[in-house]
Amino acid sequence: MPRKFSEFKDTLWYATAPQAPDTAPLQGEVKADVCIVGAGYSGLTTALELARQGVSVVLLEREEIGFGGSGRNAGHCTPTFTHYSLPELRKVLGAPWAERLIQRQTRANDKVGAMIARYDIDCEWEQNGYVQGALFPSHLKTLQGHMAAYNAVGARTRMLDRDEVRAVTGSSRFYGGWFHEEAGGLNALAYSRGLGRAVIAEGGRIFTGSGVTGCTRENRAWVVRTPQGSVRAEKVIYTTGAYTVAGWPKLDQSFRIMRVFVAATQPLSQASQAVVLPRRTTIQDGRGDIYVYKYNRENRIVASMFPMGARGQDPAFTRQVLSDRLRWLHPDLREDLRWEFFWYGELDMQRRTVPRLYGLAPGVVAMTGLSGRGVPTGSMIGGILSDWAMGVAEKDLDLKLEPLSRQPLYMSIAPQMALRGYRLRDNLRARRQGAPLPPHA
Repeated sequence: MPRKFSEFKDTLWYATAPQAPDTAPLQGEVKADVCIVGAGYSGLTTALELARQGVSVVLLEREEIGFGGSGRNAGHCTPTFTHYSLPELRKVLGAPWAERLIQRQTRANDKVGAMIARYDIDCEWEQNGYVQGALFPSHLKTLQGHMAAYNAVGARTRMLDRDEVRAVTGSSRFYGGWFHEEAGGLNALAYSRGLGRAVIAEGGRIFTGSGVTGCTRENRAWVVRTPQGSVRAEKVIYTTGAYTVAGWPKLDQSFRIMRVFVAATQPLSQASQAVVLPRRTTIQDGRGDIYVYKYNRENRIVASMFPMGARGQDPAFTRQVLSDRLRWLHPDLREDLRWEFFWYGELDMQRRTVPRLYGLAPGVVAMTGLSGRGVPTGSMIGGILSDWAMGVAEKDLDLKLEPLSRQPLYMSIAPQMALRGYRLRDNLRARRQGAPLPPHA
């Protein structure tokens, strides 16, 4: 049975993004050097990289451009890793793969900004930095470790003391924070649609409403089939992530789905903007069970959390949690909050959630594992996938090619259990150090 994904048209981005470029379903057979499946950030940037080099590219999408995580995410663009520190990543990936991926990821926002400028993408791009706060004193040591590790590879980050973090974020709750000045934010769907227009401008072909039903080898070419047509190509790249439906056997078993929710308030008054993120940074409150928020162009607060118990299931209670947490972080906020948009997205979780490059067959690869840093990671991954398509030797790629693997059943509950563990850990640390707990902690 096909997976049922959360409603796409509920998102703030769907209500505010510029119109999508004109596309249509694939009819009949077409030929290309490379066929890409999935029109999210990864597929779009791969297509763009290849089209700019004169490669004939066809991009197939079951729904519409940005339908998956690339149109639903909260719009944060922070060029870091979420699940591993840099020393941990080096242990997980080993040499030379870790250093190559670190370099790509930490410079991803350079690429995002350059593409937005080059193709004049109207997507609310603001590069005002990211703050991870410390809600108890001992967290500062961890953040100092992040600062040292990221600065050592060329990132521009620094620590904020208590007065500085209040000036930047408007919150008096933090003992300090880690500030990444290269981070930014955007309208997630507007960016996707802008990349789509760029692909078409460079000569790439995009067919929407064209879900892939199969891919077979015929006469030294791959034939990728859709309900009303097919693409005959030398190479095929799957970039469907958590929104994978059929297309290749067992690809949808290489991850487990985890949901996240995002909500947006009404446009806030100037008085509220003066006490909540006065410098329009993105902020993560520093807890393992995260609360992260930023402004959009209309001065709405866009916040996201993971579902846990009634949070994320009961709409009224969830809105209350979001409001209570924001007011606790910003006690000077006096305006009544109305969460006018509320939506869900799906993440492709794995036991080792970093970008993964799977060799499916000679001339066919798939990529998954962007969860949590989709904007910068999806934007930089196109360079790696296009390198593969252009024939760069496997040993010289910036991701290691590995066989497709099935995720264990426990991954269906492991991410939720980890969140609960993070919450318990942070609560215990805060109590031991005399730090107040946020509401609903």
